[in-house]
Amino acid sequence: MTSEVVENEFEFYSKAEKYWKDVPATVDGMLGGYGHISSIDINSSKKFLQRFLRDGPNRTGTTRALDCGAGIGRITKRLLLPLFKTVDMVDVTEDFLTKAKSYLGEEGRRVRNYFCCGLQDFSPEPNSYDVIWIQWVIGHLTDNHLSDFLKRCRDGLRPNGIVVIKDNMAQEGVIMDDVDSSVCRDLDVVRKIIRRAGLHLLAEERQENFPDEIYHVYTFAMR
Repeated sequence: MTSEVVENEFEFYSKAEKYWKDVPATVDGMLGGYGHISSIDINSSKKFLQRFLRDGPNRTGTTRALDCGAGIGRITKRLLLPLFKTVDMVDVTEDFLTKAKSYLGEEGRRVRNYFCCGLQDFSPEPNSYDVIWIQWVIGHLTDNHLSDFLKRCRDGLRPNGIVVIKDNMAQEGVIMDDVDSSVCRDLDVVRKIIRRAGLHLLAEERQENFPDEIYHVYTFAMR
């Protein structure tokens, strides 16, 4: 539980904001020096997501997606814009969203909104999104804020819409990273928070072919 490792909530958030302000607005910066894994990551995410976009009575739509913790738009550019008509981006660092406007190129015209906001304070527009994609950012929220944010995401879904989390998982418990002021939770803790938010887990998958020295990465789909 984050309450055991986060001593001062205000400091936890402000230190993270300060950390990201000093990170280069590049793919390598977004991935903490692991820019070379971007294609492996995107290709796996595309396969995972497409199983929900295939034909069928409960098929997830492709009208609008939301990229949470979007940074400069790495996921928006390579995963979401090729699959969805429009995308919205939300990130706490204004410089990243400014950089996104040039990084996304011509296709960036289909990004409708750039929201500069921490996820603990952000509310997706109700009944608006087919997919809400949340990658490598849940560690910057306390358990309570993550649960509340996921509830607001649930309200932001269109019929048959899904929320996707893709993130690092600890082997056991909750581990604090003082450098970027984030936490890494184990699978059980994350599943409990998902249930607490009133969401039902549809699929769960471990990322393959990532470097051995980094945390295991899992993707969850829920609604």
